[in-house]
Amino acid sequence: MQIIELKQDIIRDNEITAGGLRNEMKDGAKLMINIMSAPGSGKTSTLIRTIQGLEGVARVGVMECDIDASVDAETIANAGGKAVQLHTGGMCHMDADMTKQGLDALGLDDVDVIFIENVGNLVCPAEFDTGAALNVSILSVPEGDDKPSKYTLMYSVCDAVLINKIDAMQVFDFDIEAAKQRIHKCNPDADVFCISAKTGEGFNDWIDWLKGKMAQFAAGSLPVSAFERHEAEEGK
Repeated sequence: MQIIELKQDIIRDNEITAGGLRNEMKDGAKLMINIMSAPGSGKTSTLIRTIQGLEGVARVGVMECDIDASVDAETIANAGGKAVQLHTGGMCHMDADMTKQGLDALGLDDVDVIFIENVGNLVCPAEFDTGAALNVSILSVPEGDDKPSKYTLMYSVCDAVLINKIDAMQVFDFDIEAAKQRIHKCNPDADVFCISAKTGEGFNDWIDWLKGKMAQFAAGSLPVSAFERHEAEEGK
């Protein structure tokens, strides 16, 4: 009896497509960043403040990815950003082929940095390489500081983690230091930023980090992403 591991083949094919896409983006000097998190963590509101923080520095495009609806793309557009809404057809994550379709729809002539707002999910998005140069996860205070211990892959493949909604710290029993320790247990190299998309607290450090990555990317010296490192280790 022949046994075919379909998931392994799907992921392997996706890795090939993602690698090609990453090279194309590098050749075109377009930095792409994949944003992942649970639903309701504040991805869209964080992106709006990020776009504002990069005004005059970089032209930003956003691919809003959801199973259905278009409210997030409309929110970005109303805030003055360039956005396209992608419906994943029931899929709980983005993959590299979907990313290619989204880039075609978005158009790259007038953007320097592209953010993928991935489907709200702490499992599937962490398994599929989108072709992004960097991966960022948002952990919101109401979710609890234990999430990095429960969803280790998500935090293992991220170059940075944003702990959002710190303005609600007094309401929720959230230990920031414990969260950082759990994140770094998954990924010692992850940069962690404590922010509030509502008040703007902590955004200067996050924007400075982005500017630094943009400079590295422009100079051709951006390090291998956490996602790529994880893929390489899994392939050994």
